[in-house]
Amino acid sequence: MEELIAIAEENDGLLTSKQARQAGILDSILARLAQRGRLERAARGVYRIAHFPQSKFSQYREAILWAEADHGPEAPDVTLSHETALALYGISDANPSLVHITVAKTARLRRERPKWIAVHRGNLQPLDLTLHEGLTVTTVARTITDVLNTTGRVDLVRQAIRDAKREGLINDSAAARLRRQVDQFARRFDEGGSLREAKAS
Repeated sequence: MEELIAIAEENDGLLTSKQARQAGILDSILARLAQRGRLERAARGVYRIAHFPQSKFSQYREAILWAEADHGPEAPDVTLSHETALALYGISDANPSLVHITVAKTARLRRERPKWIAVHRGNLQPLDLTLHEGLTVTTVARTITDVLNTTGRVDLVRQAIRDAKREGLINDSAAARLRRQVDQFARRFDEGGSLREAKAS
């Protein structure tokens, strides 16, 4: 257990069976520890140390580990994105019921997706990514673009831009550039109809 705890400490008490195997701990040992209540199975291939203090980011880390579990050298790069990124940054009133992650278009996710995870596919570039609270997340600019294109929520992204500027996450020129992008998006639709209706039509 000491070895498993050492592995899990960096991920809010979570670890994958692959990480355990790399430390020389067999799957059968993980199964026995889970039967004894020392470990909890969070998802297929992902375990949680029982009674380990949870943080507000634990579910985000669990989603990332789920996507990375048992994929070996072809493991997809996993990035928190969309409304989850807004929530992680603390910008806008976004409170998503799902954890949104983005993986490469070519990534093969063999595991059954938990219902609380939303998977998006896209080939993100290094400039689209940053670290926030120790987690890989899409930049504010990329997040706003993604949320706008997938939800059409102009009100939400405008609030996110204001909040991001106030929190010092983006500067004045970046905020102005994003506002122009949102305005161009909004102008594509008739003023009389909602954006959601327009996107659905």
